[in-house]
Order: sequence, then structure tokens, then C-alpha cells
Amino acid sequence: MFSLTVNSPKPLSLSTPFLPSHPHPLPTITHKPNLTPRPISALIIPPSGQRNQQYSTAPPQQQQLYQPFRPPPSPLPPKFRNLDTNSKLEVLANRLGLWYEYAPLIPSLTSEGFTPSTLEEITGITGVEQNRLVVAAQVRDTLVECGLDEETLSFFESGGAELLYEIRLLSGKQRTDAARFMVRNGFDMKQAQDLARAMKDFPRRRIDYGWDKFTGDSPGDCLAFWFFRLAQEHAAAAAEESRVEAMDKALEVVETESARNVLVEVLEGKGVDKDSVIDEQVKVPLVRMKLGEVAESTKVVVLPVCKAEKREFEVEAAPWECGGVGDFGVVEAEKDWRRWVVLPGWQPIAGLERGGVAVSFKSGKLLPWKEKRKYKEEPVLVVADRGRKEVVVDDGFYLVLSGGNGSGDEGLMVERGLTLKEMGVEKTLGTVLLVVRPPRWEDEEQLIDED
Repeated sequence: MFSLTVNSPKPLSLSTPFLPSHPHPLPTITHKPNLTPRPISALIIPPSGQRNQQYSTAPPQQQQLYQPFRPPPSPLPPKFRNLDTNSKLEVLANRLGLWYEYAPLIPSLTSEGFTPSTLEEITGITGVEQNRLVVAAQVRDTLVECGLDEETLSFFESGGAELLYEIRLLSGKQRTDAARFMVRNGFDMKQAQDLARAMKDFPRRRIDYGWDKFTGDSPGDCLAFWFFRLAQEHAAAAAEESRVEAMDKALEVVETESARNVLVEVLEGKGVDKDSVIDEQVKVPLVRMKLGEVAESTKVVVLPVCKAEKREFEVEAAPWECGGVGDFGVVEAEKDWRRWVVLPGWQPIAGLERGGVAVSFKSGKLLPWKEKRKYKEEPVLVVADRGRKEVVVDDGFYLVLSGGNGSGDEGLMVERGLTLKEMGVEKTLGTVLLVVRPPRWEDEEQLIDED
């Protein structure tokens, strides 16, 4: 066994005339332990008096270049305005009051220096729930400002934070309409989430069949159109039972008569067929992708990508068919290909099972319509059906070879059916179903000013 003993050295004492004596005696230091218990908030943040004294006597510190963003606290209810830090923590820990009353205490404590993790340890409210409470309280404030009746507001007093949080991305008027609709139909959190997504997504679906028959100001019509699109995706996947179920849900929530008529006709098989739908929609085959749209889609389309400058050689050589196989839906193609793109299952391409191809253009200059210059400079993807090469519709668009000017940049272009008929062209490389622009951050109005 190894033992080590350390002898403490004695204090050093120097007695020499060469060291001058200190003009002032050293102060006597005494230390008395503080046995009085202190609250947990005092261990984290000193009292206001000490803070003011510290800030007044401490030398100026170097300015920090970065400060974490802390939103300004919401106005506190009158009964909570005069509470000290300990009392605020006690209110949150014991949920004293209605949720929208004590929710503003969270940003108030955050402004005092508490972090979400610290608040979670003290109050038991998780960081996710803290965010939900604060945002839902702000949504409720906008409902009050918009004049929502007290009877509807009372519906959200118990468990309403989960519902109001889901409609945070809507405008003030949309929030009011959505709140009334949720109360009338007794929605839960999942249904509220679908409603908010449907209302936010509706303006983006102008090219979809039947869109003009639904009313964007009606929450029920927006949600019905959401289910209607879902039914079309199930129909393209030959899932008849799921299609009928989605159509029944659409009929349960639809509000306007014109939208109901469309749903009834399609459900009874009286709607237009698939080919006429595509022919009608190619008149406006232009859409801009939204960030995260593919992740939210219940059905996606995987297409091989060709470069326009490679002319017809890549278009003809690209795989004609690919699909999911096995339990995991692993995508397999009939041949190897280097470039692929995943697009949402939009109506014009949802039923495209064979012959689809996406052609990438460096700019939109070869599109046969007038646009702003900044849009013409953007790259685009042109989705075409190679199985439909005949020029049939005058207002349709078709993928053809460009005339070429000897510069070496000539490749493919998009042309109207009427122009091709006047030129005597009967066959093309394929019928254009859709022209896709890339997503842009500045177009993503995911948060409104109130948030």
C-alpha cells in the first residue's frame, strides 16, 4: 500500500531591514457562513438592488457583437403585473389561472434572463410547450382584436392552446374564420392542423382541376379542396377505398354549393375524364415550387431529368418508367440514369405513370409567353409526356427542337399547338404538362407580421 504524507508549510516570516513596512495595516477578514436558505431564482438572478449597484459601479465592458434574440414580452394580465420573479415561477409551476393568462409570464421571465431549459427545470413546462403557449396566446390576442365573439373564445379556454397554435401561419381574418369553423365542427389538434394547411395551400393550387369552383374565403371549401386533391391522388394510385373516404370527408366540410356540385359529380363518376383534365390544365402550365412542399405531399412524382442543350438525344434515351417496389417502396427504373427530380403529386402529373420526363432549361427565354425579365432569367423545369407526341390542342404546349442559330446553344424549346399546326408540324417530343419554377425564400410568407 502506497501512502503519501504532505506536511503543510508554515507561513513564511521575513525580518529584514531591506523590505519596507506597509504604510497601512492589512484589513482583518472574517467570514460568517450564511445559513439562511435562498430561493432558486436568487441563485440565478441577483436582486434588483444588487444588480443596479453592480451596474453602477462596474467598469464599462466591451460591447458584445452578438446578442440572442428575445421577443418583447406581451402585456401581462392585471393580476400578474406586480408579481416578483418567485411569484411568476410559482404561477407557472402550479398553472394558476387560465393558460392564456399565465402564458405571457414566459417571455417576461425570458427577458429577465431565464432560458427555456431553466424554466423547464423549475416549472415542469417543456420548451416545446412554452413555445406553444406563447404563440397560442398571441393568436388569441389577434382573435380578440378582430372582434371574435366571447362564446367562440370561451371554447379555447380549456385545451385551446393546441388548436390556436396550429393556425398561427394564417392572417388575422383567416384565423377568425378558422376559429369559428373549428368550434362549429368540434375539431381536435390534427383536424386544426389540416385546416390551417388547407387554407394556406389553397391559393397555390390555381392550376388544379375544379379550383375555381371552391371559395378561398371559406375554411370549409379550402379543407374540402384539400381532401378532393387527396382523393385524386388516391385515384391515380388505384386506391379506390381511400379515394371514396377522402371524398366523403370533403362532402362533410364543404360549404358552398358550387364546390359541393363538383364533389358530387366526381364521386358519381360524372366528372371529366383524366385526358380532358390534362388538356384543360395545360393552358396555364406554370407553377412555382414552395420550400418544403415535397415533404408535405402525400404523393410525389419521380422523373428523369434531361438538359435542353442535349437536344432530343437525352429525351429519347431517358427511362420511360420507374416506380416503388417492395415493402419499403424502393424506387427502381428500367435503366440507369444520372439525374432525377422529385416533384409534388400535382394534378397534371399525378397520373403520369409512363413516359414522363423533366427537361431543365437555363432560363425561361424559350417559353412562348411574355413575362417579366427577372422571371425569364430564372431556370425552369418543363415536365412533358412523351407518350403524347401528336399536336392536338391549339392552346396546348409541346416540347420541340429549337430552330437553331448556329451559335451551338440551340436545343429544345416549348411551342404552342396553334403555331406548330401553322408550321405543318404534326409530331413533337411530347406534350408539356407543367412548367416549374424554383422556390425562392422571399416568396415564402410562412410567418406574418403579427408573429
